Amino acid sequence: MQGKIIKGIAGFYYVHVAEAGLYECKAKGAFRKAKIKPLVGDNVEIQVIDEDKKKGNIEKILPRRNQLIRPAVSNIDMALVIFAAAKPDPNLNLLDRFLIMMELQNVPVTICFNKSDLVDEQTKNNLSQIYESAGYKVLFTSAKKEENIEQIRDVLRGKTSTVAGPSGVGKSSTINLLQDHTIMETGAISEKIERGKNTTRHSQIIPIEEDTYIMDTPGFSSIYITECEKEDLWKGYPEFVKYEPHCKFNGCSHISEPNCGIKDALAEGKISQSRYDNYKLLYEELKNVRKY
Repeated sequence: MQGKIIKGIAGFYYVHVAEAGLYECKAKGAFRKAKIKPLVGDNVEIQVIDEDKKKGNIEKILPRRNQLIRPAVSNIDMALVIFAAAKPDPNLNLLDRFLIMMELQNVPVTICFNKSDLVDEQTKNNLSQIYESAGYKVLFTSAKKEENIEQIRDVLRGKTSTVAGPSGVGKSSTINLLQDHTIMETGAISEKIERGKNTTRHSQIIPIEEDTYIMDTPGFSSIYITECEKEDLWKGYPEFVKYEPHCKFNGCSHISEPNCGIKDALAEGKISQSRYDNYKLLYEELKNVRKY
């Protein structure tokens, strides 16, 4: 029987099997000996040991399409990052850090600005221009007024997506709205894995349609880019990549050197000043990291 791990905690893995329900499973000892740890998002084969109590063992982890480091999850098709358009004002430096992390792990991102009913059209246009020019899809929603939630559902459909963002931006409210039209067993799943608490402490996957899953992850207030050298930081900015070949010097930092393709694109308005300013701040941060 095949299913997907939707939550793992204290050595127990909750495996969702389509049309069969949720099974509480343990991993075989062979995985520990091989130093392989099942991850939320893994597609697995299980052996049912008690159908009445929905208990089983994980027999096999099917090949992973990808594996994220933070959060430690697998088989992600997309990341939906949710920030508030206001109250609190979006921390674009924090947003850029998340985007870099996903870019370096080759995970496509859709950006959602919630609470969009609190800002004017000019503010929306400014945010759209910054991130759409960088190649990202940008949505504006209001969970409070239930506006544009179907747009999110359309973007998520047919995918397994991790949903991330700072606390207080309406992430939980948005996720709850996405579950309004879910398959019938979602309520039972939510009860069994203790969904619905205000604080998400563990990554967990929630089925919202038959072939559509969202992964709720703990909120973040800071992100440190530790898996990247300063020389490679530009690779985390998709809008930089096409201009980098025009740099005169190999190893250009895109900060102080002359004849820099990225700085030329900035001067021509092809790159957002906000994104470039955050690049410089992150470059200095990486530069000052002490190596042990």
